[in-house]
Amino acid sequence: MRQRLAILGSTGSIGVQTLDIVRENPELFEARILTAGRRWELLAQQAREFDADAVVIADKNCYAPLRDALADTDTKVYAGEEAVAQVAAAGGTEVVVNALVGYAGLAPTVAALGAGKKLALANKESLVVGGEYVMRVAAEHRAPILPIDSEHSAIFQCLAGERSAPRRLIVTCSGGSLRDVPREALADVTPEQALRHPQWSMGAKITIDSSTLVNKGFEVIEARWLFDMPAERIDVVLHPQSIVHSMVEFEDGAVKAQLGSADMRIPISHALFYPARAERPGERFDILGHPQLTFAAVDRAKYPALDIAYDCLRRGGTAACTMNGANEVAVAAFLGGRCRWTDIVRTIEAALQRAAFAPHPAPDDYAAADAEARLLAREFLKC
Repeated sequence: MRQRLAILGSTGSIGVQTLDIVRENPELFEARILTAGRRWELLAQQAREFDADAVVIADKNCYAPLRDALADTDTKVYAGEEAVAQVAAAGGTEVVVNALVGYAGLAPTVAALGAGKKLALANKESLVVGGEYVMRVAAEHRAPILPIDSEHSAIFQCLAGERSAPRRLIVTCSGGSLRDVPREALADVTPEQALRHPQWSMGAKITIDSSTLVNKGFEVIEARWLFDMPAERIDVVLHPQSIVHSMVEFEDGAVKAQLGSADMRIPISHALFYPARAERPGERFDILGHPQLTFAAVDRAKYPALDIAYDCLRRGGTAACTMNGANEVAVAAFLGGRCRWTDIVRTIEAALQRAAFAPHPAPDDYAAADAEARLLAREFLKC
């Protein structure tokens, strides 16, 4: 029996690569629900190719052209962010792939888990913003979360079959597009420079987050919730080759690592096929082609966002939600040419200094913290 998928963010990098897996395995998967933010033309093409039952375009201004483009099909067309969460919980699918970007992924994550569905999670912000709440919903409804982020997929694979708890999680970090740029030159970095990641092909927002190491800080927070590991037992190491995707150390001194090419289809397929593994076409990883793997400590002065994320994790409550909201505004401003690269972290710091803090947040508190963070960020950037 084929697994019926809802792919949230099907026109983005992860969504497009998820559909590659579906194409490779039509006897195992079918894409029944597809959603996108604004790219209605590509969404319409995908809906036709995969004969989707329903599509959702989050931007309501794109509803009419999408509806008209699919008027001669049986595909139902919806619009709005609320509809994305609704289709995540709706019947007709067993697996939800959350490939949305940013805070927008939280409500669909909660909806899918609340419906007891298997969640293949690429939207790390769900756990950054509301990790404690999300994991509680998953436990209450016995809904499995399978990580798609390469680092968390690596840790998940290293823990498979282990009966003893790990001593330490070691999250690897490529250093992003600016790892060879000296600290004194960072204020003059352009969006074009920051978007040129040396290994990974990703969306614009996550590529900028990778360049500031905000993304790595968020991965630490995500790992804390996925694997129930306190902050002081999660380390980050610089690994420029992006071959070792992460490692796990055990109490006996053994360290397990997961290695492979910088290809997101590998962790995507692992999440979809688990507990089996896919038989994927294409070239295999050539370990002799990578004779030297290097590791180093992260330059915390160059990348202050990493320590900010650790601090938010230790504080708990709405701190990480504030960090995420301010970061989303600042990254958009940088990509739009309205601030410098170095202003991204400065904006986060300013928002955290001024924002209200809820130590034991209810769901509504996350929405309030996100809204306040965005307002404070815009005020700081004057945009």
